Amino acid sequence: MLEGSCHCGAVRLTLPSTPEVATACNCSLCRRIGGPWVYYEFGTVKIEGHPENTAEYIWGDKTLRTIHCKTCGCVTHWEPLNPEPGAKHGVNLGNFDPRVLAAVRVRRFDGADTWTFIDE
Repeated sequence: MLEGSCHCGAVRLTLPSTPEVATACNCSLCRRIGGPWVYYEFGTVKIEGHPENTAEYIWGDKTLRTIHCKTCGCVTHWEPLNPEPGAKHGVNLGNFDPRVLAAVRVRRFDGADTWTFIDE
């Protein structure tokens, strides 16, 4: 199990498995907040300190909320507003030990224009 946290530690995340691939997206939000993102079935990531220590940002088509720590401002994850069976959520791998990121393949995704992977 991999554990990570926001900068101040108020929000802690535990991944259910080691990621093999992460996604670096260039959409208008991701290019500002970074990432890279790893995806898990909604509800499988253990998140401590949420919602009491977090705030959310909802925009665009209003299908997901981006979550950040109220204290240090680090974006920890995003989750669907109305999770359905099989729904995913994204976890910001930047909140984990840098060795975790070094061990995964990072794919580049063009979320700004084409909604396709750029590195294919």
